Amino acid sequence: MNITVLGEARYPSPLSHFVSDKIRVLLNAVIDPDAPPSDDLLLEVAGPREMLYFDPKKTRAGIVTCGGLCPGLNNVIRSLVLQLHHVYGVREILGFVNGYQGLDPWRGAEPIPLTPEFVEDIHKGGGSALNTSRGPVDVSVAVDNLIRRKIDILFVVGGDGTQRGGAALYHEAKLRGHALAVVGIPKTIDNDVPFVSRTFGYLTAVEEATRILTCAHTEAHSVENGIVVVKIMGRHAGFIAAGATVASQDVNFTLVPEVPFVLDGEDGFLAALKRRIVKRGHAVILVAEGAGQHLMSGGEKQYDASGNLKSKDIGVFLRDRIHTYLKEQDIPFTLRYIDPSYLVRSVPAGAEDAILCDFFARNAVHAAMAGKTGLVIGQQHDIFTHVPIELLASRKKQLDLNSPEWQGVLSATGQEFAHFPA
Repeated sequence: MNITVLGEARYPSPLSHFVSDKIRVLLNAVIDPDAPPSDDLLLEVAGPREMLYFDPKKTRAGIVTCGGLCPGLNNVIRSLVLQLHHVYGVREILGFVNGYQGLDPWRGAEPIPLTPEFVEDIHKGGGSALNTSRGPVDVSVAVDNLIRRKIDILFVVGGDGTQRGGAALYHEAKLRGHALAVVGIPKTIDNDVPFVSRTFGYLTAVEEATRILTCAHTEAHSVENGIVVVKIMGRHAGFIAAGATVASQDVNFTLVPEVPFVLDGEDGFLAALKRRIVKRGHAVILVAEGAGQHLMSGGEKQYDASGNLKSKDIGVFLRDRIHTYLKEQDIPFTLRYIDPSYLVRSVPAGAEDAILCDFFARNAVHAAMAGKTGLVIGQQHDIFTHVPIELLASRKKQLDLNSPEWQGVLSATGQEFAHFPA
């Protein structure tokens, strides 16, 4: 896959080691010799280039963070600033406030000058030092603002919708004859971005969810027939739920969007829960927010500011159905419901995620300084890559039900109830 370049790179890099534009990495590392031949994708390898498109001393960069909170946002901002400032010598860096809204001078606050002093301690806290928001921006107005502020590079930190917005900004700037490098850093706590082995914040979320599950297990064990339902993030994919289940080893039922389960009947979830309670006297249920949507019909569809369909509240739905079912079965129980989603996503990044944030950020700076644009930093087989934004939008990433992650869930929970093929 070829990456768009703004033009000829004419400035020598201050670095001493480089990656050639010719190097590619295979998307799939495992090859089945008995399978039909296929045209596997070859992705451009990320890293510093020998020649730069932008003169560092004259370059002005901008950073914007969009979408929901995610552990590691401040780490990314900090590493972008330090890489630009210390390694490349870029002195003018602006942080646009409140997501894409900050690109609109009529709606957003004045951008923040980002210096090593400003970012010195931001990685020690959660959230985003630039704030964040959902929703698009008037592309024409935003590009007017970027041109007026003489922004050469825009780093866009967000999910697939945010990255599509970044692509629109690049194309509009190109129409205006303004050389704008737009480089995306994929951000989703759900770990569901294609062409990225692991997104930053995911492992921290799993760690926090695991702590909560330990407490939930204690709650369930401490009363007669104790049941705790825990709802966690995962609108389209159950990676956090699966990871936390395997890490905690205390979950008895894990419900994810990839497995549309049966609720009623002898082979359904409720009957399986009853058997568990009668036999073991307690149960911990972990449900991803996008699971079980097929069970909740009716009601007007609702969308968030980014145009994403909002999931109906499977946690409350399950809690109420479990309560009604066990009452009808005349089984005594104590039922607790926990939704820690906002707490999990607001914590500072753990060590592994902090390292990953730094790798993503520094590779984004390398790409931008070389004049590459319309791309997102990806990762395959521990190798960072350049992924065209259009390619990112062409695929979805979900749990593979034959993968070690899901097989580990089935082993840890021993759950048995009917489900439809994913």
